[in-house]
Amino acid sequence: MHTRKNQRNLNRTEKRRLVAALLELKRSGRYDAFVSLHGEFYNADGDKGPRVAHMTPSFFPWHRQFLLEFERALQAVDPSVSVPYWDWTTDNTPAASLWAEDFLGGNGRTADQQVMTGPFAYANGNWRIEVSVTETPHLTRKFGGRGGTVTLPTKNDVARALQDPLYDAAPWDSTASRGFRNKIEGWAADGVGKGNNHNRVHQWVGGMMLGATSPNDPVFWLHHAFMDLLWQRWQQQHPRSGYLPAAPLRAGDPQRGRVYGLHEKMPPWDTTPAQLLDHGNLYRYA
Repeated sequence: MHTRKNQRNLNRTEKRRLVAALLELKRSGRYDAFVSLHGEFYNADGDKGPRVAHMTPSFFPWHRQFLLEFERALQAVDPSVSVPYWDWTTDNTPAASLWAEDFLGGNGRTADQQVMTGPFAYANGNWRIEVSVTETPHLTRKFGGRGGTVTLPTKNDVARALQDPLYDAAPWDSTASRGFRNKIEGWAADGVGKGNNHNRVHQWVGGMMLGATSPNDPVFWLHHAFMDLLWQRWQQQHPRSGYLPAAPLRAGDPQRGRVYGLHEKMPPWDTTPAQLLDHGNLYRYA
């Protein structure tokens, strides 16, 4: 049992050890394997084949397993390390502690969005982008998005999503107008508009966080640890509500074979959403 802390509560030694483990995973090639995996399973509504990671009910359990696999890889390097979470409703400016020189580094420079500070700066020689839809070799960020007008989600944005007692609803994709999953993933028009919560964080960080290979930016893991924590909070707030769809979709449903029911095995691990509803025997949040 290990604890995932708020990143703002990490001490200097904890930050140093996490950074060192990240750099070792990168050096060994294992980090880029996780980037490739996320890119492989990022299928949108209109793409052919199953949708298991995004725009789908299994968004939460799939990413829970993804984070667990990544965390175990980190702990194989340093058993003291765990994935911290970034509460972007509170630490919502470029001056927040996670962007410090001794942790994740800061914003990209104006000319090409290249991150010039911190341990993941290309100039340090330890963080070359190998898996991406572009040929850019360096980590990029553009806080506030391309126009500089994107803001991070607020506590009220999150609260609106948490209030929905329904986990997900047909048509089980980015157009679902009801359900916590789509509201927190950020596609549903919930009074704020599309591009909210999870999605808006990716947009605010910008750069490498915009695409299917967003794990190229180490902040991806801190962001998704917070998403995992929000799923836990939703479960606590709605104890009588559960994962949907509970059963495989009926024959003739256009989403059959594309969306994963409670007891259907999610690739690439052959783990079901039901097996990932509770993380209490694996880790806890502080």
